[in-house]
Amino acid sequence: MELNWQEMLFQFFGGLGIFLFGIKYMGDGLQKSAGERLKEILDKFTTNPFMGVLAGIFVTVLIQSSSGTTVIVVGLVSAGFMTLRQAIGVIMGANIGTTVTAFIIGIDIGEYALPIIAVGTIMLFFFKNKKVHNIGQMIFGFGALFYGLELMGGGMKPLRSLEAFHDLTVSMSTNPILGVVIGTLFTVIVQSSSATIGILQELYSSDLVDIQAALPILFGDNIGTTITAVLAALGASVAARRAAAVHVLFNLIGSTIFLIILPFFTKFVLFLQSSFNLNEPMTIAFAHGSFNITNTIIQFPFIALLAVIVTKLIPGQDSLVDYNSKHLDPMFIEQSPSIALGQAKEEVLRMGKFAVKGLEETNEFLKSKSSKNAEAAYQIEGAINNLDKKITNYLVDLSSASLSENESERHSILMDTVRDIERVGDHFENIVELIEYQQTNKVKITDDAMNDLEIMFSLTIETVEKALKSLDLNDTDIAREVAEKEDQIDKMERKLRKQHILRMNEGKCSGQAGIVFVDIVSNLERIGDHAVNIAEAVLGVE
Repeated sequence: MELNWQEMLFQFFGGLGIFLFGIKYMGDGLQKSAGERLKEILDKFTTNPFMGVLAGIFVTVLIQSSSGTTVIVVGLVSAGFMTLRQAIGVIMGANIGTTVTAFIIGIDIGEYALPIIAVGTIMLFFFKNKKVHNIGQMIFGFGALFYGLELMGGGMKPLRSLEAFHDLTVSMSTNPILGVVIGTLFTVIVQSSSATIGILQELYSSDLVDIQAALPILFGDNIGTTITAVLAALGASVAARRAAAVHVLFNLIGSTIFLIILPFFTKFVLFLQSSFNLNEPMTIAFAHGSFNITNTIIQFPFIALLAVIVTKLIPGQDSLVDYNSKHLDPMFIEQSPSIALGQAKEEVLRMGKFAVKGLEETNEFLKSKSSKNAEAAYQIEGAINNLDKKITNYLVDLSSASLSENESERHSILMDTVRDIERVGDHFENIVELIEYQQTNKVKITDDAMNDLEIMFSLTIETVEKALKSLDLNDTDIAREVAEKEDQIDKMERKLRKQHILRMNEGKCSGQAGIVFVDIVSNLERIGDHAVNIAEAVLGVE
């Protein structure tokens, strides 16, 4: 019988597209139903590696993608939310969590795929309730996943009569490394281990591959899924590259161990199949689950060693912004509110140093146009936002403790200062976005305007530094200097606006350049206002 290659390819790739869409759509629905707090879950529940594993499983089940979880982890490590050791636990958990998709596929309900899609569609289009929409999205994605699998299965069935394919499966049975390579390459191309394992389940259920060929492909699928994290880490911080390297190393070590014990693992999988009367797709799901759970159990005690290995493999100094607070011990709130107040002040000053650093990075970005400076500024702004929440919550808890009149005043000053520093972060983020707009739209700012901005930036940074120093030392003389400098910033802002109008009138400067220039100047002037707020609090001025 002659094969209809066009029909086969159309069915397979169309089915693959629907399958991938189904997984993504179902994951999005689950994520929305869970409240889209994935980063918070990973931040709060990774206090130790074991909790990290559980958080990794939970988040991966929600988004239906171990690659997605690992990319989030890479971002969190890069930003400083998470240490490398915490990340390793989450990555291990993500590998277990991703097996849920294979178990879902193992429930053989492909013939009901279209009615399931219909139910999802009704919920999406005929109900206005957001919760019903999210559930409809999950159901629609669930049905699309099975419909895509059915199409792929139909496209692959004619391969049974193809001798070259038969020879390839025989080669994979006798040469497991070939199976690992094929599984790895295919997952690298598709960038979804769930998809390639789904295809493997279809191949096995259609008798296109035997269990001896299927298991090495399964190991390769787990190696190939690391490519997404590797791509996400390219150009990222050293810590992010190390997190991606851990993902690769974890799956490589696991695959190597299981290749060595492949005959025993094959017997174990066949034992599970016969004992529980599993169908073919569910057999692969159990094999996938057993591989990832056992791999995690084997490597879990060596998390510290894995961290050391990747640190040696990827040397370099991390330029991380540490998002987490360092001085906010809740124990002091009950035992010694005055010490707690001092701790809060130290954290506020640390937050202020971030604000100064963010301004410096923004100024560098204006001059260099290097994305490295922009990325650093965005990370610092994220750290400021995080500290804003943590310090504010700490101070709110502290307000219920017994504070003297003087301590209550200091408490109020700190509350106001936190808000002002957070606003400084917002303003320098605005400036970064303006510079990016300038780059994207090729807006030319004149040399005179650039020199003016440099002078104003230096004055603003100095003013913020002095405001923080006045708070640190409770020095009213320095606070008065801040008020004087803020006055200079106000005068400079008015002067620069006039000069800009002159340049516009003389045709030296475009309208777009004017918008960017005036908005940067305006943001700097607002930063000056927030600096003087801090100083006025020290002076006791309302």
